[in-house]
Amino acid sequence: MIKPIRSNKEYKAALNRIYDLMQRELRVNSDEYNELDILSILVENYESKRFSIGLPDPIEAIKFRLE
Repeated sequence: MIKPIRSNKEYKAALNRIYDLMQRELRVNSDEYNELDILSILVENYESKRFSIGLPDPIEAIKFRLE
Protein backbone atom coordinates (compact mmCIF):
# COMPACT_ATOMS: atom_id res chain seq x y z
CA MET A 1 0.00 0.00 0.00
CA ILE A 2 1.37 3.37 -0.98
CA LYS A 3 1.03 6.14 1.59
CA PRO A 4 2.63 9.54 2.31
CA ILE A 5 6.23 9.51 3.51
CA ARG A 6 6.42 10.91 7.05
CA SER A 7 9.67 9.56 8.50
CA ASN A 8 13.26 8.93 7.53
CA LYS A 9 12.62 5.17 7.77
CA GLU A 10 9.71 5.40 5.30
CA TYR A 11 11.85 7.63 3.06
CA LYS A 12 14.66 5.06 2.93
CA ALA A 13 12.18 2.25 2.27
CA ALA A 14 10.67 4.24 -0.61
CA LEU A 15 14.15 4.88 -2.08
CA ASN A 16 14.94 1.17 -1.88
CA ARG A 17 11.67 0.26 -3.59
CA ILE A 18 12.31 2.87 -6.31
CA TYR A 19 15.75 1.38 -6.87
CA ASP A 20 14.30 -2.12 -7.13
CA LEU A 21 11.66 -1.01 -9.62
CA MET A 22 14.18 0.88 -11.73
CA GLN A 23 16.23 -2.30 -12.17
CA ARG A 24 13.34 -3.90 -14.07
CA GLU A 25 12.05 -3.33 -17.56
CA LEU A 26 8.59 -2.04 -16.74
CA ARG A 27 5.76 -1.75 -19.21
CA VAL A 28 4.13 1.68 -19.37
CA ASN A 29 0.92 1.79 -17.31
CA SER A 30 1.64 -1.49 -15.56
CA ASP A 31 0.99 -1.61 -11.81
CA GLU A 32 4.71 -1.49 -11.03
CA TYR A 33 5.26 1.38 -13.48
CA ASN A 34 2.49 3.37 -11.79
CA GLU A 35 3.92 2.50 -8.37
CA LEU A 36 7.31 3.85 -9.44
CA ASP A 37 5.70 7.04 -10.71
CA ILE A 38 3.76 7.62 -7.47
CA LEU A 39 6.73 6.78 -5.22
CA SER A 40 8.88 9.25 -7.17
CA ILE A 41 6.34 12.00 -6.57
CA LEU A 42 6.12 11.16 -2.86
CA VAL A 43 9.92 11.14 -2.47
CA GLU A 44 10.24 14.44 -4.32
CA ASN A 45 7.61 15.99 -2.03
CA TYR A 46 9.31 14.64 1.12
CA GLU A 47 12.73 15.88 -0.02
CA SER A 48 11.45 19.34 -0.88
CA LYS A 49 10.03 19.71 2.64
CA ARG A 50 12.78 17.94 4.59
CA PHE A 51 15.90 18.94 2.66
CA SER A 52 14.95 22.31 1.24
CA ILE A 53 17.76 24.43 -0.16
CA GLY A 54 17.39 28.15 0.41
CA LEU A 55 18.28 30.84 -2.05
CA PRO A 56 21.95 31.79 -2.15
CA ASP A 57 23.30 35.08 -0.91
CA PRO A 58 23.18 37.39 -3.99
CA ILE A 59 26.77 38.60 -3.56
CA GLU A 60 28.09 35.04 -3.17
CA ALA A 61 26.14 33.96 -6.26
CA ILE A 62 27.74 36.77 -8.29
CA LYS A 63 31.21 35.86 -7.00
CA PHE A 64 30.59 32.21 -7.91
CA ARG A 65 29.53 33.14 -11.45
CA LEU A 66 32.60 35.38 -11.85
CA GLU A 67 34.90 32.48 -11.03
